[in-house]
Amino acid sequence: MALRKLGKDPESPSGGSPTIYLDEEKDSYLVQGLKVEDIERLAQMDIPGHESVVEIPRRMVQFFLEVKKVDEDPDV
Repeated sequence: MALRKLGKDPESPSGGSPTIYLDEEKDSYLVQGLKVEDIERLAQMDIPGHESVVEIPRRMVQFFLEVKKVDEDPDV
């Protein structure tokens, strides 16, 4: 299984995170970001025990293919 790196946060101080990947085989995204550990925020979500939550800056959505496609062709 090969992951395709779509982009990493250009404003990251270390230059390595957050990062968004596409798994073309599974047709899904993988998101590397800061682990959310704030109890108040987590309490507002319904997260099963086998899942976790990571946080990425809003500016990172530019790397999702659907967003780029809509930006290029607003009729999509």
